[in-house]
Amino acid sequence: MAATPATPAADEAYDVIVLGAGPTGENLADRAHAAGLSAVIVESELVGGECSYWACMPSKALLRPVTARSDARRVPGLQGAADGLLDAPAVLTHRDAVAAHWKDDGQVRWLDSAGIDLVRGHGRLAGPRRVVVDDGERTLTARHAVAVCTGSRPVLPPVPGLAEARPWTSRAATSSQAVPGHLVVVGGGVVGVEMATAWRALGASVTLLVRGDGLLPRMEPFAGQLVAASLTEAGVDLRTGAEVREVRREIPGGPVTVVLDAPGGPGGPGGAGRDDIVADELLIATGRAPRTADIGLETVGLAPGSWLDVDDTCRVTGVTGGWLYGVGDVNHRALLTHQGKYQARIAGAAIAARARGVPILESDPWGAHAATADTRAVPQVVFTDPEAASVGLTAAAAERAGHRFRVVDQDLGAVAGAFLYADGYRGRARMIVDLDREVLLGATFVGPGVSELLHSATVAVAGEVPIERLWHAVPAYPTISEVWLRLLETYRG
Repeated sequence: MAATPATPAADEAYDVIVLGAGPTGENLADRAHAAGLSAVIVESELVGGECSYWACMPSKALLRPVTARSDARRVPGLQGAADGLLDAPAVLTHRDAVAAHWKDDGQVRWLDSAGIDLVRGHGRLAGPRRVVVDDGERTLTARHAVAVCTGSRPVLPPVPGLAEARPWTSRAATSSQAVPGHLVVVGGGVVGVEMATAWRALGASVTLLVRGDGLLPRMEPFAGQLVAASLTEAGVDLRTGAEVREVRREIPGGPVTVVLDAPGGPGGPGGAGRDDIVADELLIATGRAPRTADIGLETVGLAPGSWLDVDDTCRVTGVTGGWLYGVGDVNHRALLTHQGKYQARIAGAAIAARARGVPILESDPWGAHAATADTRAVPQVVFTDPEAASVGLTAAAAERAGHRFRVVDQDLGAVAGAFLYADGYRGRARMIVDLDREVLLGATFVGPGVSELLHSATVAVAGEVPIERLWHAVPAYPTISEVWLRLLETYRG
């Protein structure tokens, strides 16, 4: 679909204007249009956003061959057939296809079929319900709502020489056309461990640097421990307690030197406790910030570059008239594609209800117009080998929230389905039970193939299914899902 022809002489009016054509923006515009409202999306990059081209899809295309080979190596009759190296060029070629070769024709066709207009360019707020595109070439006005769905961007820490060294961030890590000889990864979160997993399996020597004492700090500790053990076995040089002091790259595209303060480390040219690492590429995966620095927030009384505070309908607080929404990463509630899409469905329904003049919205928890799951039942999968999957609260989070709870653990490898899945299956499952209400607060699974266990846990947490009813949800035998029975048996004694 071509961009709508410009008509600079007059404002173009829509019921809903959406800034950002990632999955969040697409879903919000679709929900609004399905409710009978006219909608337009303003996008300066590719329709489909970060997830389609630089995050979820290409990263999983890089990781799937890694886990498939690992699984095959543990299945009798397949070990020998899976002992070879990954075909890196074939993996990268498939990754390119999954990312649609960084062309958005298919996504634009979907917008056209859904009846949603597209304006190419950089959109900025210009006061209440007004958006200017490319410094005033076009002006759009919204009858009911403007939704900011611009997502987030990686942040470089203030390390001397880092910006000048032009390190990889997540986009470069998922789209590189070549396997680096030696890759240094800084950060032990999801991006760091997934990219360390992928590029090590594709043939790179990988050094993973973590400031803290473990990986995946927002999950249960055993998740990071199992993933760390697997990375180390795969040949990743994992260093915890590592602080990057300086980065140097004398020649653009040439080797990069990472200077560390690493107490207790091996030492190096700089003396005890210091190590200089020379690598081909450096990936920084240490945090993200909202893409709100240049979208005109100051014209409506908000601070440029800030996260947007929203209510449970995703309407931005503190903006007169209640017409501005912040949906997805920009509100910092849950920086995950599926949660952004969930919020978009909620916000789209709320915008449509308000446009129809519905006097009282269903804004109670779990209501049609209240984003509740993004604070109570957020599912996430880390596609490492082994996979780590969680939903809801960890034990530490439950304690901070003041719940009276019980932790129930189970060795996943002891389940018959796991024994059949792979020889020497290693994994662990945990559920957090609210003792006052007898419902699940959270669950975590770590092991090969556990991503497909997660939705059952999500249903249990979001549905607040009583333990006594879960006892009647019989898992099929012999599957890994039988871990549910083992967890419940342990809880019931």
